[in-house]
Amino acid sequence: MLLSLIADFRIIFERDPAARNWLEVLFCYPGLQALVCHRFAHRLYTLGLPFIPRLISHLARFLTGIEIHPGAQIGQGVFIDHGMGVVIGETAIVGDYTLIYQGVTLGGTGKESGKRHPTLGENVVVGAGAKVLGNISIGNNVRIGAGSVVLRDVPSDCTVVGIPGRVIYQSGVRVNPLAHNNLPDSEAKVVRLLLDRIESLERQVEELKEAKSRDWDLVANAVAKSGSESSSVSSQSCSLNDKEIEQFLGGTM
Repeated sequence: MLLSLIADFRIIFERDPAARNWLEVLFCYPGLQALVCHRFAHRLYTLGLPFIPRLISHLARFLTGIEIHPGAQIGQGVFIDHGMGVVIGETAIVGDYTLIYQGVTLGGTGKESGKRHPTLGENVVVGAGAKVLGNISIGNNVRIGAGSVVLRDVPSDCTVVGIPGRVIYQSGVRVNPLAHNNLPDSEAKVVRLLLDRIESLERQVEELKEAKSRDWDLVANAVAKSGSESSSVSSQSCSLNDKEIEQFLGGTM
């Protein structure tokens, strides 16, 4: 337990540029304080001592805003940054050198018995407000974007974003815990692909209309002309929608 606490203390200086001295970290970092309380409570919990471990957990929650069930297994070098609103369930397992931001929930999905909380591998980054729910497995070097809701297993060396969480592979590249500015926007990418597909289909329709207009008789030409006018109105409406979509995308593509 002492080695784990030392690793928890040292990792703060590696991952938080605001950590200036050991006294400030020891007394002003609720994530470290919550882990100290949890490791003591967890030791008592594994010994089968009733009530006291839960009481320690409750007091730590009151003091730090971080709720960790004494039954949760927390690896060494874990850093809970800020930590307000973090909830870690009874059967959750958190691997070594995991970075957890505020508002994260490692919880269950119902009233199942037995293993009902997630298992996180090593060097995992869980962004602010992310929810990892159920008895699922998160591999090593995984990065979970802020606000994501993860309900399925995630292989190692991946990035997960969105609701529900979507996996974007990184081909074995190790995660940089402090790199948050290059998370992909999967929704924007899909919208852009759909727009490209619509434009391609519209071009094909126009080409078919032009081809038929050369062979049709006068009546067919009149019908084609009417269809062309309605297409022009639709195109103007599509342009307005494109402007709104561009604003939604925020220039990310």
